[in-house]
Amino acid sequence: MYAERASRLTGAVVWTTTPSGSDTGLVLPDGCMDLLWSEGRLMVAGPDTRAYVPGRAEDLSARWAGVRFFPGTAPTFLGVPAHELCDRRVDLADLWPAARVRRLAARVNAAADPALGLEELALERAAESGPPDPLPGRVVAALDAGRPVAGTADELGLSARQLHRRSLTAFGYGPKTLARVLRLQRALALARGGVPFADTAARTGYADQAHLAREVRELAGRPLGQLLGR
Repeated sequence: MYAERASRLTGAVVWTTTPSGSDTGLVLPDGCMDLLWSEGRLMVAGPDTRAYVPGRAEDLSARWAGVRFFPGTAPTFLGVPAHELCDRRVDLADLWPAARVRRLAARVNAAADPALGLEELALERAAESGPPDPLPGRVVAALDAGRPVAGTADELGLSARQLHRRSLTAFGYGPKTLARVLRLQRALALARGGVPFADTAARTGYADQAHLAREVRELAGRPLGQLLGR
């Protein structure tokens, strides 16, 4: 069973999941990165360019908690550019000193609620690392509003090459991929709300329903109807 709530860390979400016989473990691209806890371990999920399906049975039988960072904000928190973690799940000890990670893991493990302990860790680290670069948030806002990549670069006073380089650091991939991921999430929100697929495609900037279907298959790895459980 999956549950989430808004975090006290601005823009972030705290989530938990417990084993369920109906869970597939499928994680869809959303432009975000996550700080993870599972059965005593601290890990990081990098940005995804395609659906992630856990490859081990123990991943589906374990308890998980996470702090999902707003797109573009996690690299400041982690001190690592996002492209180094693209489509990867790694131990936090691969990024930070192992002794420090052991101390942090012990704190989270000792908390009455691992999700709350993880959130406290994120809040403390955010205070240490300072405010994130505001540019990624402006990029997300522009692309999520459906603006073209070239227009977004012009609006932000960047060349296409500068925008691409900054996007790799902040999001793990270029602005065109980010725009596709954000559009997918907009489309899924409408479709889950009962909007017909053809209307969903038109309202989210796809050429037609067939274009929506191709994008869903490419990014999510399965048909839209199956993804929504229809």
